[in-house]
Amino acid sequence: MGESSSSVSLDVERISFGGKEHYIHTHHGPVSVAVYGDHDKPALITYPDIALNYMSCFQGLFFCPEAASLLLHNFCVYHISPPGHELGAAPISTNVPVLTVDELADQVADVLDFFGLSSVMCMGVTAGAYILTLFATKYRERVLGLILVSPLCKAPSWTEWFYNKVMSNLLYYYGTCSMVKEHLLQRFFSKEVRGSSHVPESDIVQACRTLLEEKQSTNIWHFLQSINWRHDLTESLKQLECRTLIFVGENSTFHSEAVHMTSKIDRRYCALVEVQACGSLVTEEQPHAMLIPMEYFLMGYGLYRPSQLNLSPRSPLSPTCISPELLSPESMGIKLKPIKTRISLEV
Repeated sequence: MGESSSSVSLDVERISFGGKEHYIHTHHGPVSVAVYGDHDKPALITYPDIALNYMSCFQGLFFCPEAASLLLHNFCVYHISPPGHELGAAPISTNVPVLTVDELADQVADVLDFFGLSSVMCMGVTAGAYILTLFATKYRERVLGLILVSPLCKAPSWTEWFYNKVMSNLLYYYGTCSMVKEHLLQRFFSKEVRGSSHVPESDIVQACRTLLEEKQSTNIWHFLQSINWRHDLTESLKQLECRTLIFVGENSTFHSEAVHMTSKIDRRYCALVEVQACGSLVTEEQPHAMLIPMEYFLMGYGLYRPSQLNLSPRSPLSPTCISPELLSPESMGIKLKPIKTRISLEV
């Protein structure tokens, strides 16, 4: 563990869901980090989307046995929660200054300093993907690679800014009301799993709805304010030299943003995986779609999954479900190419 200082120090440790949760005082306020795995292994940093934490944003991926064996075999995982987004968080007063996105990225650097991590792999979802991408542009030597899910990289469009402003006002005056929850669920999930008058919503949506009810509305408000005043990273993306793997659901609100981001990063280092019939939260809605692309991506770092499982012909893990060019190590190694998954929804 890294050395503590008066500005970056450990506040509390507790065991949580099999990992150790740390509350760390950074230069920009306290942040929660849940650590899973062997500290001697390479580090994987995660950062969730607005109103989510590592349990609600990444549990689908990490509860998938094949993905868990790939990630936990190769990494010690450090789940960073946005301020006030950890389980059981106390409310942050609206009188507390809202952190800028640069300050949130600097918090990530403080977390690395605390744990004595020189360089890391990063995995972020939407707003969390923006924070980790910003971190990678500011601290290029500290990022080995980026795995981004439905990422943001541009400043908000007027439409997004307006909707976020409306949601901020609802959070400020009415808390996490039904309208806020519905807006967030639309942000996260596709229509296929959100249900309709004829089809019930899926278990993952019901679970997320329950977790949103437990969130402190002022804490969501703070992170949403930060993200709504984010700046454009387009020019900075051209300077990235780490390999980048981007996943996006074809029904994601941020699909065009992911495509734009892919076009601005050096094609030698970037691949786009589009997941059909999926919203923004690929890690929860279709985590199996991430496995094979991640395997080939991590092969470029000499990492691998310890045991290959038998695959049924209809399994989402079957190589026949994805573009043949993904199966070429060259396409996911030195030269990464845009690809699309073809994931069947049949059970």
